[in-house]
Amino acid sequence: MLNSGSDKKKNQFTIMKDDSTDGHGGYGVGSISLENVSPVFVCPEDGTAQVDMGAMHARSEVERRVKFKADKSIVPNPKLYWLVWVTVDRNEQGPYYAGVAGCEMLVDKENRRGYKSMPEHVNNMDKSLKGKMVVDHMDDASKRLLGQFLQQHNEELWHNSSEQLKQALDV
Repeated sequence: MLNSGSDKKKNQFTIMKDDSTDGHGGYGVGSISLENVSPVFVCPEDGTAQVDMGAMHARSEVERRVKFKADKSIVPNPKLYWLVWVTVDRNEQGPYYAGVAGCEMLVDKENRRGYKSMPEHVNNMDKSLKGKMVVDHMDDASKRLLGQFLQQHNEELWHNSSEQLKQALDV
């Protein structure tokens, strides 16, 4: 007898850890590691910045119970958030913020509607992983909030980071 619904296969995204290209040729070859990427939400309206790992699977507090579309006009009372993908790497000085890329999100919690562009999120996560800075399109207040957050979160990472990052975040 078939179980109607409880045995349904669920599509799950697997985050691969460690180096999957060590020559074995098996499961995970060609995948990327998301181990050093963290999603930081910046809200210029509230003046806050915080890490929410739920964003790795689109299940952050900001995203919960909100239906997202790629059309800004469906969000009646938008509140601006920036989801910023922050990548940490290590060089001769030690660990540092290697890549930072922000994605615009508009959210109306009351009406459960939101705007985000999935291609932008995927592309910017990739750019962050590759050590790029994609923050020019962010407003100055949000960049300052992000810069202050990253500096306060870990002074060593900030100190070891490039001047390009520090100038881009205007701190």
